[in-house]
Amino acid sequence: MSSIDALLRAYQNHARLPWSENLSGPEKVWMAVYEPAQERRLRFRLPEFEMATKAAGHGWECVDLTDAFAHWMAAHPYRDTYFEEPDLMESALPEFSDAVVKDVSEALRRSEADENTVVALCGLASLFGLMRASALLDRVAGNVRGRLLMFFPGQRDGNNYRMLDAHDGWTYLAVPITGADGD
Repeated sequence: MSSIDALLRAYQNHARLPWSENLSGPEKVWMAVYEPAQERRLRFRLPEFEMATKAAGHGWECVDLTDAFAHWMAAHPYRDTYFEEPDLMESALPEFSDAVVKDVSEALRRSEADENTVVALCGLASLFGLMRASALLDRVAGNVRGRLLMFFPGQRDGNNYRMLDAHDGWTYLAVPITGADGD
């Protein structure tokens, strides 16, 4: 069985469990952890995660962050200056972070994303070097009504997550979902 097959099976089992309604936003976050080299395979299989969610009786909405930076930069009034002098962009990255938080928060607040909906975030790796996933999670967790599923390319050791196996790890109270035996 491939690692993505194992992750999908673990997700199917987890999605079928009863959902507690008395959780805080951070406790409603699920981290689907997989090896970064499996990104393309995971993307190809996203429709199966959606089907598993719906088969478990829940709604599904997917937010793809892959092109978030490109869209933000294309609309930025100083984009040409940033292309000419990329070092100047450092001061604008908090604006980019705010834009990503706004987009994800809006997806979490949509009427379709109710208490019975999984809002899935894919494309987290595209934020690498621009914004930390932990900062995004900290800022949007309070808006989660159903469940927030973060497809996380990296590693987990206990509650410590390392994106792309490169960043220093960060601790979070999310529910881990992995394809490893016993999870």
